[in-house]
Amino acid sequence: MKIITLNLNGIRSASRKGFYDWLPRQKADFVCLQELKAHEVNLDAQMKSPKGYFGNFSYANKKGYSGVGIYSKEKPNKVVNKIGIPEMDEEGRYIEIDLDKIVIISVYLPSGSSGEERQLFKYKVLDKMLVVLKKKIKLGKNIIICGDFNIAHHEIDLKNFKGNKKNSGFLPKERAWLSHLFSKVGWVDVYRNLYSNKGEEGYTWWSNRGQAWSKNVGWRIDYQIANPELANKAKKATILKTQRFSDHAPLIITYDDSD
Repeated sequence: MKIITLNLNGIRSASRKGFYDWLPRQKADFVCLQELKAHEVNLDAQMKSPKGYFGNFSYANKKGYSGVGIYSKEKPNKVVNKIGIPEMDEEGRYIEIDLDKIVIISVYLPSGSSGEERQLFKYKVLDKMLVVLKKKIKLGKNIIICGDFNIAHHEIDLKNFKGNKKNSGFLPKERAWLSHLFSKVGWVDVYRNLYSNKGEEGYTWWSNRGQAWSKNVGWRIDYQIANPELANKAKKATILKTQRFSDHAPLIITYDDSD
C-alpha cells in the first residue's frame, strides 16, 4: 500500500508544474492533498478524479483559499468533510474517507505566522483537534492521517532551529502538542519511526525567501501519522526532491498491507 501526501500550494498551479503527469507513474493507493486554493467549479476533470481514482474534497468557504482532498483507488464507503469544528470546516481543512480495512484522513492545520490573531486561532484548532484525535485512536481501526501540520516537532526537523524558537511552527506549545499526540495519545509519526536520525533528508517545506530551497534550509512539517500497528508496517519513506510542484515536497510512504 502506497500513500502520498502533498501540500499543493494551489491545485491549478501544481497541475501546470506537471503534477498530473507525475502522479500516474507513482501507482499510489491514496493521495492526500492540502491547500487546493480552489473550489469544484475551478477543477477540470483530471483534477476532480485522475484516471483510476475517486476524488473527494472539502472546500473552504473563502474563494481561492485552503481546501483538502483525497484520491483513492477504491471507492469509499463513507466520506466525512465536516467534523463539527467550525475553524476547520469553514476553511476546508479536514476530509476523511472510510474503507473496509482502513480510514484515510487529509488535514491542513493552520499556520500562525501571519500574526498573533492567527496564532491564537491555531491554538484553538489544536485544542479541538486533540479531542478528535483522541477519539479516533480509540476506535481500534487502521487509520492514517496525512497532512501539513505546520509544526516542526524537534530540532532535527528544521535547519535553523535556533533562529525559529520564537516563531510560529516551532513554538514550545505547538511542539508540546505533537509530543502529547505521540507519547500520550498513542499516534505514531511514521517517518520518524522509520528514520530516527534523519534530519535534512526529512525536510518537506522550504520558504520562498532567499535561497532556502537551493541551500536546503527546510522544515519537516508534513506528516503521515498512524495507529501503532499500522505504523509498524511502514517499509519505506521517500521525500521527492527531483521535481517540484509547490513549496512542499511529496511525502511518499509504502506500507506492508498483507494480513
